[in-house]
Amino acid sequence: MRLDGKVALVTGASRGIGRAIAASYAAAGASVMLSSRKHDALEQAASDMNPSGDAQLDVFAANAGNPDDIEACVRATMDRFGAIDVLVNNAATNPYMGQMIDIDLPRLDKTHDVNLRGPFVWVQEVWNAYMSEHGGSVLNLSSIGGLSIETSLGHYNVTKAALIHLTKSLAKELAPKVRVNAIAPGLVKTDFARALWESNEEAVSEIIPLKRLGEPEDIASAALFLASDAGSWITGTTMVVDGGMLL
Repeated sequence: MRLDGKVALVTGASRGIGRAIAASYAAAGASVMLSSRKHDALEQAASDMNPSGDAQLDVFAANAGNPDDIEACVRATMDRFGAIDVLVNNAATNPYMGQMIDIDLPRLDKTHDVNLRGPFVWVQEVWNAYMSEHGGSVLNLSSIGGLSIETSLGHYNVTKAALIHLTKSLAKELAPKVRVNAIAPGLVKTDFARALWESNEEAVSEIIPLKRLGEPEDIASAALFLASDAGSWITGTTMVVDGGMLL
């Protein structure tokens, strides 16, 4: 599973799952543009994953839900590397926990803008800038919440379910030039999900068939497979990587 000569753009790449995916792609030979909101965090992530200076990495700070930022990041990636062969829509937000019926509209809109509208705009920009002519691979990070019901994360999970449907629709529409797939992670030990596992990791691990929480690298391995030629006959699918949690 190699990505030699490929260029990847990864959103939400300064920490957690996005950072692990960017690192795995760089280790597999890809040139990688790391993007997230905070430039300093991106610089640190790029430095940590490239201590020898051999990898082809660059960073661009962008709000993943802002169309102007998205356009600027795609343009900067094309200027820097001349291609975008792989797009990873990893950035997400969840500003509200609680009964979905009580969510206020500003937080509902923010969740939608980053988790659903954002990935579509990223794909649209990359398609227009490169993939419509040269092809490529898109990977959307959904969640097992998009395949199940969890009442405290209702609207977040609605956006993740919609992202799975968006993945299927784009896979049909953009084939055969572009493959579009999704990953639905279970509970992974990241800062983003800390509130869900930090206080009861042992108890949560016990209800997972494989008896542990996920690590970012578990998701990165699946992301590398789907982006590489090893997954060249896979499109429109959602790969569940959850240690058996949905069982």
